Amino acid sequence: MAYMGRRDLVREGGVKLKKDDSVRVIAGKEKGKSGRVLRVDRDKGRVYIHGINMVKKAVKKRKTTDKAGIIDIEAPLDVSNVMILCKKCGPTRIGFKQDGDEKVRICRKCGEPLT
Repeated sequence: MAYMGRRDLVREGGVKLKKDDSVRVIAGKEKGKSGRVLRVDRDKGRVYIHGINMVKKAVKKRKTTDKAGIIDIEAPLDVSNVMILCKKCGPTRIGFKQDGDEKVRICRKCGEPLT
């Protein structure tokens, strides 16, 4: 049976994180660690964070220049297990504010725009 996606995320506004956001892990074995978002899988509701949730993967040699062996790669985390980091107040939730014609992401604690 095919994976149907995280319908609850789609209904409630989707994934609010973007690539290159600074986040902190709030649950799981990597709890308390911070990193930068490498990739966001919006269909499955997962994020890949630089240096977090590292797993070993066996890699075959594809070309003559490639190396075979076991490498470390980042495995995805569920978006519910991470919070964005505000420069002022630390881990926070994301809000939205209409600034003229564009929609801006803001910190829910202090109201500062998130970059």
